[in-house]
Amino acid sequence: MSLVLWNKPLFSALSSLELRTSLTSSSRSTPFEQNSSFWSLTMDNERKTKKKKERQLPEKKTALPLEEEDIEDLFSEKEVKKIRQSLLQWYDKNQRELPWRERSESDKEEEKEKRAYGVWVSEVMLQQTRVQTVIDYYNRWMTKWPTIHHLAKASLEEVNEMWAGLGYYRRARFLLEGAKMIVAEGDGFPNTVSDLRKVPGIGNYTAGAIASIAFKEVVPVVDGNVIRVLARLKAISANPKDTSTVKNFWKLATQLVDSCRPGDFNQSLMELGAVICTPLNPNCTSCPVSDKCQAYSMSKRDNSVLVTSYPMKVLKARQRHDVSAACVVEILGGNDESERTQPDGVFILVKRRDEGLLAGLWEFPSIILDGETDITTRREAAECFLKKSFNLDPRNNCSIILREDVGEFVHIFSHIRLKVHVELLVLCIKGGIDKWVEKQDKGTLSWKCVDGGTLASMGLTSGVRKVMMGKSPPISHDKNCL
Repeated sequence: MSLVLWNKPLFSALSSLELRTSLTSSSRSTPFEQNSSFWSLTMDNERKTKKKKERQLPEKKTALPLEEEDIEDLFSEKEVKKIRQSLLQWYDKNQRELPWRERSESDKEEEKEKRAYGVWVSEVMLQQTRVQTVIDYYNRWMTKWPTIHHLAKASLEEVNEMWAGLGYYRRARFLLEGAKMIVAEGDGFPNTVSDLRKVPGIGNYTAGAIASIAFKEVVPVVDGNVIRVLARLKAISANPKDTSTVKNFWKLATQLVDSCRPGDFNQSLMELGAVICTPLNPNCTSCPVSDKCQAYSMSKRDNSVLVTSYPMKVLKARQRHDVSAACVVEILGGNDESERTQPDGVFILVKRRDEGLLAGLWEFPSIILDGETDITTRREAAECFLKKSFNLDPRNNCSIILREDVGEFVHIFSHIRLKVHVELLVLCIKGGIDKWVEKQDKGTLSWKCVDGGTLASMGLTSGVRKVMMGKSPPISHDKNCL
């Protein structure tokens, strides 16, 4: 088994970066959480919009593509009624069976809060993550922490271990912080968008989902799937990430949301985008609202018009390429090399800082490199780091039993392409492990030694697991680590 740690300096400068959002059919994304103005839609704005449209010449309106000027056009009352009816009928027959959609027939406040908690957990997990991946994580989470009160008693380390593999660990921290805040205030689960927005990590999308699904507040939701559906219904070619465009998508969603079944309607809109109105291969002939879809209508009249061109594709920022050297250090039991046959070695783990990317997770020590280097340079850098951080010096207080380069791999983050060179270093410490640990001055670096069994049960990042699955045989003496 072989594991790897991304070095602390590698990502410390990235903590202020926002996570990029992928508008895919199989994940929920919330790039629009920062928009809060849509809730203040007023009659005055509607009158201004109406006057503006009346001033436009009919010829000009039909001749121009639906750019930013035209995106403010709302649905007619007839369209709204038809879309609501068609989507809800389709959703009632075709919705996927998902654990967070289970509901109780009881109207007791306790049941509503329990469902609100489940919706909250699922929506946060679904951000940037595929539905099929989330199901298992959701079920394990709800088994361990079935209510918000159970979650509020958990530690960040416990939550991170449960979250390990889902990525974007800041989401898990916000869930924990939010749960602690809600329980501490003692006023029950917030049941309106305005109150939900006060909870750490809950933006407009998540607030709308919880309020409409659990408490039936008549408010919209806008995620990547909803953006795609609305952009095609209105043939909107404007940049979907532009602030003014985002506001107008919220305006359209506000108009459509059903007053009697707001939660079901919002889910139907998202479901349509996830399974029918997909990014690359939309199944327009099976769409319940295709007769109201301007993009589909245009594509039938003109073969050069593609439904998939709506919304416009936004180029992703170019990933930064980084290189890291990871040293997986195993320290064998015994006081000298003659006693090293005992399979009771321990591994050194380092805890990342509590803020930033991969916050609070335990990983193996590593260092960032200045581009590609040869194995000699990587080893020299690793020796320097181990001596400085853990007082491990092969020339002084320990002997090298085994040292080998076990390979390399690439791990992809949303904004970073990280190439990791992994080295195995097996040591035997003069005087034994206990005396070495006693002499350590941990300083500001948080680290510990764990045996193979403990290591196997810990929550590890997907990058660490890549190495663990592919390089485990030469590293561990304990089969349980696999």
